[in-house]
Amino acid sequence: MSAIRLLVLGAVRQHGRAHGYQVRNDLEYWGAHEWSNAKPGSIYHALKQMAKQGVLLAHEVAPSTVGGPPRVEYEITERGDEEFFTLLREALTRYDQKTDVLSAALGLLVELPRDEVVTLLRERVRRIEEWRASVVEHYVPEDGPGQYGHIGEIMNMWLHTADGGAEWTRGLIERIEGGAYTFAGEGEPFVGVLGAGQENPYATGESHPGDRG
Repeated sequence: MSAIRLLVLGAVRQHGRAHGYQVRNDLEYWGAHEWSNAKPGSIYHALKQMAKQGVLLAHEVAPSTVGGPPRVEYEITERGDEEFFTLLREALTRYDQKTDVLSAALGLLVELPRDEVVTLLRERVRRIEEWRASVVEHYVPEDGPGQYGHIGEIMNMWLHTADGGAEWTRGLIERIEGGAYTFAGEGEPFVGVLGAGQENPYATGESHPGDRG
């Protein structure tokens, strides 16, 4: 799974309708350009591709203020909404998810109901434990990584990754069950997107041709 697809769908969905520069600005506000492939070119390309695929609906709303083609606003379609939730659920349950995809999912997990998020995260723990068990069928942690020469360090890293991932996930479950955060259906959510005219303190300032669209 690509983090950019989940991030772009999530940003458009939170706005209702948004032009490309708004999406880019939001993702830079989240710091996604630092921990994912959410660079300007990737964002604008994803928006256009998803519009062609029927996941987003493109609206030409007004001439660009800096010349060029009309500014385009994007709106998520029913198909796009379905894909968004499919990607989000998958990202929260897979034990082998890349860090950027899991980070994107964490930024959007409150779009789901609290009980469902807990269920998904418990499934993630189960899958991590299942994967760990498959590793120790061939590797005995007590004997140390040296039992396979330096190659044993690979399996040693896998076990530490599994243990750390499971511990972190259990902690997140505990916080959510304890009432942390506002999830879907619970009231006014935390605002994670920039309002109109709000300055982005984390903007890169890097210009891109897509900014004019």
